[in-house]
Amino acid sequence: MIQKFNKLMLVWLLVLLLFSCNSSPSLQEYYVNNAENPNFIALDLPVSLLNLENVNLTSAQKEALNSLKKLNVLAFRKTSDNDIAYKEEKEKVSAILKDKHFIELMKLNSGFGKGVIKYIGDDDAIDEVIIYADRQDKGFALVRVLGSDMNPANLMQLLQALEKSNYKGEGLEGIQKLLTEALD
Repeated sequence: MIQKFNKLMLVWLLVLLLFSCNSSPSLQEYYVNNAENPNFIALDLPVSLLNLENVNLTSAQKEALNSLKKLNVLAFRKTSDNDIAYKEEKEKVSAILKDKHFIELMKLNSGFGKGVIKYIGDDDAIDEVIIYADRQDKGFALVRVLGSDMNPANLMQLLQALEKSNYKGEGLEGIQKLLTEALD
């Protein structure tokens, strides 16, 4: 009887182990695994780089700005020498972003390429926004906007305020230059 019980417990433990193991890496693991890869550019940027101290914001917009913590950028620079690696990495990212934890907010399609914006969290308290953009001739970029209980309505107000303001991206010139040079 005890031997049967032990075997049954062993089977249950094995079943639990099999179902609890996730074979695909998380987005965070993907970032960490590729941060030193020469095909990638990895940047961790504080929100203060947005340089929005002098922009006139409403209290809801300030709340949205204060809910932002940092941006993680991972960009794959495509060259004629790494076309196969580009395709492989693009498939890995697509597989990760298909996870049910990522909720699609919108798809992007412009002259600059295609992309998608997804998020993790509740509809009224987002913890992470993921922006994926791909351009066949240049490569792709993943941007993780990390925050704490980000309110989507407030974030949209913040974006609208930035569009209407005189803010021209001050503070982002260095990042823009770095990414442009890296992806050209």
